[in-house]
Amino acid sequence: MRQQPGQKAPLVKLPAIDGSVFDTSRLAGTPYMLSFFRFASCPFCNLRVHELCERFADFGDNFTIVAIFDSPLDNLIQHAERHHAQFPILADEDNHYYQEYGIEHSIFGVLKGIIGRMATLRRAMSMGYQAKIIKGSLTTMPADFCIDQAGIIQVAYYGRDEGDHLPLEQVKQFASQATAS
Repeated sequence: MRQQPGQKAPLVKLPAIDGSVFDTSRLAGTPYMLSFFRFASCPFCNLRVHELCERFADFGDNFTIVAIFDSPLDNLIQHAERHHAQFPILADEDNHYYQEYGIEHSIFGVLKGIIGRMATLRRAMSMGYQAKIIKGSLTTMPADFCIDQAGIIQVAYYGRDEGDHLPLEQVKQFASQATAS
């Protein structure tokens, strides 16, 4: 079942690419965006992580991101370490939190993303983000959740296709409003 704005965000505890186990309970008092991605080698997902890394400073000092991938940890490390992300990147190989957050699957969403976002796909592939090895579900759709200091979901954004994420300007707006209050 989908999570809704106003609900308490379920806590997440998963292995991270840095070798630790990350627990979102550590973020109490800090607003953050919880982003669910597809498999580790997804070109759209890697481009999005790249963009989040580039724009991370724009979101302010009292805001962070938690990225979760539908992949085994060893495969995720292989694809995500190159980002040198300033935020945790986690592996949910068993899809426990994907189910808890109501993350959807769609063959139509995959096709829609390939056709409708061909320029984005080409850009991602030209940057070296290519789906040579797929470990995880091909049909997982992305989702983003903006969670306030009290752990309440303020924004629940479920992607309509494989490259559909909450626009970065909306992330920045949430971060600036959340850290101002």
